[in-house]
Amino acid sequence: MMQSALQAQSVKVDYDTKTDFKKFKTYAWLAPGDSVLNRYRKDKLYSGSITYAANQELTSRGLKMDTLKPDAIFLFFTSVEEITTYSQTPMLSIGVGVYGPGYYVAGMAPVAGGNIIATTKQDGVLMYAMYDTQTRKQVWTGTINKTFQFTDDVQKLVMDYTEKIFKKYPTKKSR
Repeated sequence: MMQSALQAQSVKVDYDTKTDFKKFKTYAWLAPGDSVLNRYRKDKLYSGSITYAANQELTSRGLKMDTLKPDAIFLFFTSVEEITTYSQTPMLSIGVGVYGPGYYVAGMAPVAGGNIIATTKQDGVLMYAMYDTQTRKQVWTGTINKTFQFTDDVQKLVMDYTEKIFKKYPTKKSR
């Protein structure tokens, strides 16, 4: 039975409540997708930072890297969607009117403003998934959604949000 949607800000965690997470002593990474070539994909630009941040969290919980016979396999997933919003600056107009007995004439013309401004942000998802190598079942996932700009320090965001995700991992830090 899975327990779901434990939240701290926008962090969501789902895990198998019947799994004893203390039995996991070793782990390895599975490359995103199904090919070694995926490490060169543009959307995996920060994969080194992502695995580095997760390795720090996992080793602080007593797990060790073992690529030959791991107890658990981890993988990560990232997604970035560009969101563009549009707004218009206020418009300033000048108007002139003339009236006389029985008539009225007026005119108006814009003189400034009315510019369309596009603002672009990125909506990002970072997800870690853990699989038990003996049962071959997914036993834990941690996901976070974050709106950011590419001008932000993305590596710092990865470090901070990986820590927030792993705070919801079923075992605590050992040091």
